[in-house]
Amino acid sequence: MSDFRFTWKNLESEYESLLAAGYTVMTCENYVHQKGNLPKKTVVNRIDIDLSVKKVSRLLDIYNRLQIKGTFFVRLHAPEYNPFSFENYKILKRLLDEGHELGYHSEVIDQSKIWNEDPETCLRRDLKVLGSMFDYEVKSAASHGGMTGFNNLDFWKERKPAEFGLLYEGYDHEPQYNLFQESFYISDSEWTQWKCYNRGEKVDGDQRSPKEHIVDGHKLVHLLIHSDTYFDHHFYE
Repeated sequence: MSDFRFTWKNLESEYESLLAAGYTVMTCENYVHQKGNLPKKTVVNRIDIDLSVKKVSRLLDIYNRLQIKGTFFVRLHAPEYNPFSFENYKILKRLLDEGHELGYHSEVIDQSKIWNEDPETCLRRDLKVLGSMFDYEVKSAASHGGMTGFNNLDFWKERKPAEFGLLYEGYDHEPQYNLFQESFYISDSEWTQWKCYNRGEKVDGDQRSPKEHIVDGHKLVHLLIHSDTYFDHHFYE
């Protein structure tokens, strides 16, 4: 295994291999709308923007070349970036103009604890702000795992996405979504290696990349990547 396997070149090769194997790559929103009639081999393509918007432009270039779409989740309160800065706004606007889905990478429990505010109020306000900024209907949220020690997924233990005008939350169990529990999930969230879950159960010791899983013939793959992870030569460039 290469010491630097998470290059842009390797990532593009991963998608090329999936497409060559007959997979249809789609957004999370499209998955919801097509769930009862999915292609025989489907990849639901999710991207979390954790630390920087800048690298999203490189992903968009790859997706344009391959003619595929993805669902991007953006944070609103990250100390690492301002989604509405001059350049970040341009990149996110380009994302929408090119037909990708934009969702909210929510930190509502963190907000409520830090600000001493009601988390439902925080979520409704954030969805409104994000939608108003881009004149766009935000239909999705995915909970972000940060450094506060609080679990933002706890917000959804007794709430449903539809109560907030959302089609889905990234890990919800509602029958119209339930993607994590019904798919083979592959993620780069360990930064230097892949991990995978089969229908919600972690597959210990399996660090294969998406294209290496093709031989197993999974019909529904949930691919989660982070734009921050990839580089040309090394992570800190």
